[in-house]
Amino acid sequence: MTDSTRHADVIVVGAGPAGSSTAYWLAQAGLTVFLLEKATFPRDKICGDGLTPRAVRALIGMGVDINDPGWGRNKGLRIYGGGVKVELPWPELASFPDFGLVRKRTDLDQLLAEHAAKAGARLLQGCNVTGPIVDERTDRIIGVTAVLDGEEVEFRAPLVVAADGNSTRLSLAMGLRRREDRPMGVAVRRYFQTPRHDDEFMEAWLELWDGERLLPGYGWVFGVGDGTSNVGLGLLNTSKAFQNVDYRGMLKRWCAQMPEDWQFDEEHATSKIRGAALPMGFNRQPHYTRGMLLVGDAGGMINPFNGEGIDYALESGRLAADIMVQALARRTPAQRERTLYEYPRILKDEHGGYFTLARVFVQAIGDPRVMKFLTSHGLPHPTLMRFTLKLLANLTDPKGGDAMDRVINAMQKVAPAA
Repeated sequence: MTDSTRHADVIVVGAGPAGSSTAYWLAQAGLTVFLLEKATFPRDKICGDGLTPRAVRALIGMGVDINDPGWGRNKGLRIYGGGVKVELPWPELASFPDFGLVRKRTDLDQLLAEHAAKAGARLLQGCNVTGPIVDERTDRIIGVTAVLDGEEVEFRAPLVVAADGNSTRLSLAMGLRRREDRPMGVAVRRYFQTPRHDDEFMEAWLELWDGERLLPGYGWVFGVGDGTSNVGLGLLNTSKAFQNVDYRGMLKRWCAQMPEDWQFDEEHATSKIRGAALPMGFNRQPHYTRGMLLVGDAGGMINPFNGEGIDYALESGRLAADIMVQALARRTPAQRERTLYEYPRILKDEHGGYFTLARVFVQAIGDPRVMKFLTSHGLPHPTLMRFTLKLLANLTDPKGGDAMDRVINAMQKVAPAA
C-alpha cells in the first residue's frame, strides 16, 4: 500500500464473528468499511464450535448459506447430571429456528469474513492494529495505526469498532478496563476422532468433578460431523477452587472416564488441548465512548448461563451497524452522539436484565452444595428442564409465547440491567 493513510466511514478491528457481522451490515447499508484482522485465514479460535438456534437465526439473517455440507446440524441438547440423562429438543418458537449447528471456528470465521468482503467490506488480513489515533482537541478516536506487510500504516474514520476479542488491546489503549464484579470463565477443548461425530444432539455434562470437588461449570461433546468431535469444559471464577484448577489435567481425567469406544484418548486426539478466557456479562463498559463501539467478546458479551458468545457477537454487530448507519446520517456532531449513545442503552435493554439473572445464577452455583442440589433434584423433572433450557439458551418468544416464555421474559424485565 503506497499511501500510508486510508479513509473509510468505519474501521472494524478484528474479523471474528462480531467484527465480520458489523462489517457485513455496514457494507450492506452502503458505507465504506475496513475490516482489519491481524491473523491470516484460516486461523483457529478456542471455542466449543456449537451454535444454538439464537446464533443460527443471526446467520440466516445475514444470508449465510447454512445448507452447504460444512455444517453439522443438531436438534437439541442432551444433558447429563445427577446420574440422569435428559434429551431436550430445541424449543418450537416463532422467533427462532428449531435446530442448532456446529462448525469449526477455523472454517466459520473465514466464511463470515469472506461474507462481509462479498458485501463490500474491505478485508485486510495480516494487519496488526497497534493503537488508536486520538484527536487531541476532541479526545475522540479518529483512526488506528497498524503494521501491514511490514510497514506502518494509518487508517482513518469517524467511527471505530473494537471487535478484537477478550484481550481487546484497542479498548485498553482507550482506557476501558475490565469490570472485576463480572464473572469470568475459562474454556479448554480438544478434538478427537470418534464414531460420535454425527450425533443429533449437542451434549452438556453438568457435573465436573475434580477428585472430591464439584466445580461450577460444564463439560461438552459437540459432534462436528467431519469425523471429529469437539470435547471440552468451561469453568467459572465464582468458585473458590477456580484459581487452583489444572484445566488441561482435568480435561484429560474427564475424557478418561468416558466409554472406551468413544475414543476420547491420546491415540485419537487430532489436536492439542487449548484454552481461552471467556469474558462474561458485559464485563467491559461503556459499550460506546468517544467514537468507539465495542462488539462481541471485546464488550464481554458472553452469556454467563451457558458460555455462548457467537450469537451475541453476531447480534451486537448488527445492532452496532444499525446505530452507526443512523448516526452518520445525522447533520450535527451533537445529533450523531445522541444516536451513538443509544447503542449501550439498547444493549442493556435487550440483554442487561438477562445477564443480571445469569450473574446471580453463577454466583449461586459457585457453592458446590447448590450445584449438587440442582443436578440431583432438577434433572429428573422434564418440565423444569425444558424451562431451564429456554432460560439457559435465552430462547423465548417475546410476544405470544407459552407460560414458560412469559415467566422468563418477566424475570428479565424486573432484574436490574447489567
